[in-house]
Amino acid sequence: MSTTTEATQWHDVGEPDDFPDGAVWPVIAGGLPVAVFRQGESLHALHDLCTHGNARLSEGWIENGKVECPLHQGLFDICTGAACGEPATEDVRVFPIQIRDGRVEVAV
Repeated sequence: MSTTTEATQWHDVGEPDDFPDGAVWPVIAGGLPVAVFRQGESLHALHDLCTHGNARLSEGWIENGKVECPLHQGLFDICTGAACGEPATEDVRVFPIQIRDGRVEVAV
C-alpha cells in the first residue's frame, strides 16, 4: 500500500510487532534498502548503507541509541542519522516513518 503526497511516497514495510525493541530490521521501501529500528515505542528508519563503506547498518550492533557499522565500526545515531564515531564522518540518510491503519510506513 503506497500513497503519494508532494513527491513523498509512503511504503508499507510491515506491522509494528514485526520490529522488536532494541533491534534493527532490514526492509526495502521504494527500491531502497532501509534499516528500521525500534527504541521503546519509537520507530526510526535509516538508509541501510554505511556512508564510510559498503556495509549494511542492519547487520551492525546497537547500543545506547547508536548503530555500529559491522565493517569499520563507524557509529551513527539511530534517531538523527548523525555520524558520531570515526571513521564515519558523513551522516546517513533518515527517512520519515509512521504507523497508519496498524501498518508501518516509510517515506522515500
